[in-house]
Amino acid sequence: MEPSFDQMTPAERILYVQDLWDRIAEEPEGVPVSDAMKTELDRRLAAHRADPSTAIPWEQVKAELRRRT
Repeated sequence: MEPSFDQMTPAERILYVQDLWDRIAEEPEGVPVSDAMKTELDRRLAAHRADPSTAIPWEQVKAELRRRT
């Protein structure tokens, strides 16, 4: 029998959540997006279009996160 979530180690919990997220991401159309979230996404997209130089490349973000750990 699989251990319950509360019985898992922190590492096991992280893997479990990652697996769960991967399953959810397989069907993005099934994830509800609230009006507030849509408004925020529109705001961020407009800000990016107004000044694309403020964007940080994904590779730079990943490198920074790796340096912190």
